[in-house]
Amino acid sequence: MEEKKINTEENSNNMQKRDSDRLGTEPVHSLLLKMSAPLMVSMFVMALYNIVDSIFLGMYSTDALTAVSYCFPFQNLNAAFGIGTAVGMSALLSRYLGAREYDRADKVAHNGFILVAINYTIFFIVGCLAGPIMRLMTSDSTNAQIIADGTIYLRITQWLSFAPMIQSMFERLLQGTGKTKYIFYMQVAGTLFNAVVDPILIFGLFGLPRMGAKGAALATVFGQLFGCVLGHIFNKKYNKEVDLHISKIRPHLRTMREIYRIAIPSIVLQAMGAVMNFSLNKILSMFSDLAVTTFGVYFKLQSFVFMPIFGMNNGSVPIIAYNYGADRRDRLEHTMSLGVRYGVGVMSVGTLIFWLFPEQLMALFSAPPEMVSMGIVALHIMSLNFPFAGFCIMRGAAFQALGKSVYSMNISIMRQLIVIIPCAYIFAKIGGVDMVWWAFPLAEIVGVTMSIIYTKRIRKTIISKMTPRDAEGNALQTEASVQ
Repeated sequence: MEEKKINTEENSNNMQKRDSDRLGTEPVHSLLLKMSAPLMVSMFVMALYNIVDSIFLGMYSTDALTAVSYCFPFQNLNAAFGIGTAVGMSALLSRYLGAREYDRADKVAHNGFILVAINYTIFFIVGCLAGPIMRLMTSDSTNAQIIADGTIYLRITQWLSFAPMIQSMFERLLQGTGKTKYIFYMQVAGTLFNAVVDPILIFGLFGLPRMGAKGAALATVFGQLFGCVLGHIFNKKYNKEVDLHISKIRPHLRTMREIYRIAIPSIVLQAMGAVMNFSLNKILSMFSDLAVTTFGVYFKLQSFVFMPIFGMNNGSVPIIAYNYGADRRDRLEHTMSLGVRYGVGVMSVGTLIFWLFPEQLMALFSAPPEMVSMGIVALHIMSLNFPFAGFCIMRGAAFQALGKSVYSMNISIMRQLIVIIPCAYIFAKIGGVDMVWWAFPLAEIVGVTMSIIYTKRIRKTIISKMTPRDAEGNALQTEASVQ
């Protein structure tokens, strides 16, 4: 009878071993690289996805490129809700997997899709109001073609915005269980699809009509829909830790509240970029539409540097969250330290590239000479903030994973609302358009200062209270525990 009981317990333990357990057992350095590398590549590919439209539109016309630049804040806002909600779901999912609360993890995954439906409703309404919104954003412009192109681009991308939201959810389900390589496959497939379809629809190849900005919008959402289909297939076939089924999608208020508790600061964090972008467009439009286009081109280019670090941020969140749930302080701190080193290092390389090759980067968009001249100055100045941003992004991973996303939100509000926008406006009044770019390095210095302060706080209030353990995860006796 005793032997049967032991066998039963062993079988139970074996059944509880899941793929996600490697988040708490594999060497941290190699695990971080394995988790982050596919995400970094996929985020780099996503940056390429975002820039393809602008490259082809630059060839088509400067007006179309300017129109998309005006629409960029709303694309950012859409991504903020989609990715932010998915990040909240993923962090909570990893935490429950680390604590072996599998039923709760399953409930988190299914309620995430209910939140997608809520988010999409908001942006469908934005699409319905595309005309008035575009006229508001271009109030300082007299170019009717920019307004017309921007209206159709904004309408299409917002009416079909459920595609990137669902894609983000599928990606974060794979991320939360450690299967990040499939995210890479999704991103590459969607980007290649977009790159092929973009010129066909924009320039009217193979007998199709020339669609310009409308074609760019359609190519974008078609690529995202393709990514959604692949995401569903990968999760159903390979992600056995979450049994996705439409019958399980039932509202559970407590679970949705827990997801949003983590997600809302993350949404606000990313939405600040949309607010900042909108405000900077209004400030720059006082000089010319070309200044707005130059800023839009910078944002497309800087995504090549930022997106890979966001990938490492996303790769480290489930590692930190899992080991927090598993009470592994050593692995948690090691992940935090490595992340910052990689973040600052990669972003420093980005600064070097922007300083050495600004003219070649601007040439990607078929920029006229006056735009190239303005862009060289902008790229030199604004790229100085990259290393500081790398530190803040990777510290933000720890804040999210430990349930302190509000810290990242506070830093973002300070940087992008309280520092960048007022400073950019003041600098525009006293020093002209070239002076505006200096608001960015100044804001990142403030962000680093706040990140250091918040890191000290989480070490004192959360990390220091975790149980010290050895390399095998066994609790170590300390003087306090003996007493």
